Amino acid sequence: MLALAGVLAAAAVAAGAGVYVFGSSCDLDALREARIGQNSFVYAADGSLLGSIPAERNRQVVPLTRISPWIPKATVAIEDRRFYEHGGIDPQGIARAVWADVRARRVVQGGSTITQQLVRNLYISNERTVQRKLKEACLALKLNDAWPKQRILASYLNQVYYGNLAYGIEAASQTYFSKPSRSLNLREAALLAGMTQAPSAYDPFAEPGRALARRDEVLRAMREQGVIDEQQYRWARRARDLGLRPGRLYKEIREPYFFAYVRDRLIRAYGTETVRSGGLTVYTTIVPRWQRAARDAIRATLTEPTDPAAAVISIDPATGAIRAMTAVVPGRRDNQFNLLSQARRQPGSTFKTFVLTAAVEQGIDPDTSYYVSAPFTYRPVGDGNCDDGSWWCVKTYDSRYAGWISITRATLRSDNSVYAQLTLDVGPERIAAVARKMGVRTPLDVNGSYFPSMGLGSIAVSPLDMASAYATLAAGGIYSEPMAIRRVVLADGSDDTETGWGTPKRTRVLSDGVAAEVTRILEDNVSYGTGTRAAFGRPAAGKTGTTDRHADAWFVGYTPDLATAVWMGYQAGEIPMENVHGIAVAGGTFPAQIWRLMMERTIGLRPVRDFPAAKTLPEFKPFQRGKWALASDPYAAAATTDSATATTAEPGSTTTAPAANETTPRP
Repeated sequence: MLALAGVLAAAAVAAGAGVYVFGSSCDLDALREARIGQNSFVYAADGSLLGSIPAERNRQVVPLTRISPWIPKATVAIEDRRFYEHGGIDPQGIARAVWADVRARRVVQGGSTITQQLVRNLYISNERTVQRKLKEACLALKLNDAWPKQRILASYLNQVYYGNLAYGIEAASQTYFSKPSRSLNLREAALLAGMTQAPSAYDPFAEPGRALARRDEVLRAMREQGVIDEQQYRWARRARDLGLRPGRLYKEIREPYFFAYVRDRLIRAYGTETVRSGGLTVYTTIVPRWQRAARDAIRATLTEPTDPAAAVISIDPATGAIRAMTAVVPGRRDNQFNLLSQARRQPGSTFKTFVLTAAVEQGIDPDTSYYVSAPFTYRPVGDGNCDDGSWWCVKTYDSRYAGWISITRATLRSDNSVYAQLTLDVGPERIAAVARKMGVRTPLDVNGSYFPSMGLGSIAVSPLDMASAYATLAAGGIYSEPMAIRRVVLADGSDDTETGWGTPKRTRVLSDGVAAEVTRILEDNVSYGTGTRAAFGRPAAGKTGTTDRHADAWFVGYTPDLATAVWMGYQAGEIPMENVHGIAVAGGTFPAQIWRLMMERTIGLRPVRDFPAAKTLPEFKPFQRGKWALASDPYAAAATTDSATATTAEPGSTTTAPAANETTPRP
């Protein structure tokens, strides 16, 4: 490995030399200073204004002398430790980042310097080519020669994005702490410095735990590099409260969840400066009337100020267009936590749809393939028990079982004991692959994708993931990339035709026969399974989901025209919902009701459409139950089972004792 590290370092040095050769054709005129005052505007599908993308109000340029000295120290420590030594690009940093990525077998570090990142923020082109990367590095070298380090650092700190519409350290300080950047203390500076790498991932409003861990990572880097001493390090880490004081900014923005989602996509395409001051006119896919319908559905269901939060997202299966994206947190009007795309919660039994889809795709006939519905124990090791976590022990919520039962009936019962066995037979890796190609973009490779409880929904995903994936079924097996932007008019009045706005990006990922078979079962689930509260008098398919101790509840369903995911839970974390309006919340209760109300007031106003018949039928093969399903003693368990029929009360499982629909079991 040491030899490989040396090779990587040499390659980085060679790359730097190549940039110098390329440098004769690059020019600092390709950079442009930030211009404040030319706002961009975002419109809904009906032409109504959602809001302007602020310029002067969310970015205030300040010199280094008016910035807390902790900010540049923390930023350099975590972003570019050799900033004052290298010449604009850092071969050592590139080699270090590549080595870390090779060891982790994924991207864990970036090799870009602060100077390169500044060039990228100011660079006009939105190409993603090797040529551009070389030019970017070349410009960084020239900028390093032309500007003092302090000017480069000051420009970077006044340009970089800190999340929640805050560009530059002054706006970030006001946004998160309601005070000027010169007043930031060490721990506050470390928190903000750690955010620039991934503002959404380390958003302290949305992900306080990850933000805190990232802050501590910055503090460790500062200590290791001698920027702070041990006493300062301990003082800064002592407070586990982030000390946030959210600023009151951007009040004029309507539909803030969707607005922030659109902004993120614009930034990816044009860079922060063009979006912030480039005079763009952006037309989106959101339908305000449907937004109101979604909010009304939540508020009509959750009427008390102490009720949990709920989020709704709807996608057009034919194009991937996002038609509704909203959330309601009872008792709070201004919520900066994007429950639709940022939040990730365990999906419970809604994830079983991917297990079912993978099984059907594999040739398993759900009507004729049987399992034993009984308490199930998976023993990856010989010694152990359910209590110490070495065995995976699955039970249903009500401890009622059906004995020998088909996969179809087990789906309608949401029987976790059967789906635990089916997950092991189909294979978690195969299930993860199916979920990914259907639209789940959250990484699912926990323990190398062999985490067996995945099939019962133990891996957290976003409502956007689930709506997108179920839309693939609604479209007969065709995945459409979620689309929020229909059209962008540039400052000169011309349409941007190069980025592909408004053009659906569609890919067939399942045969229409597989999609139709899964839809048939999920239609039955709405008719007389766990999702009957979602029925609204027209063809609809869907699945309920509830996690351990009722901490999260879901209903994800679709018609031929719209796929909608509903999530319900407490914003602060996995808090049990065991007494909301006098009942324990499961996916078949309030979430299914919210889904029905939303669909009645939107798709319900259109003519009825049936799901189209499949042109090809799935190819079923003789199925032999896999070895994992035989890890328990189904015959002994079956002797004590209750041969109950399908119930509309959603069953569940736990690792040790009955509690809720899903478990968070350990491998």
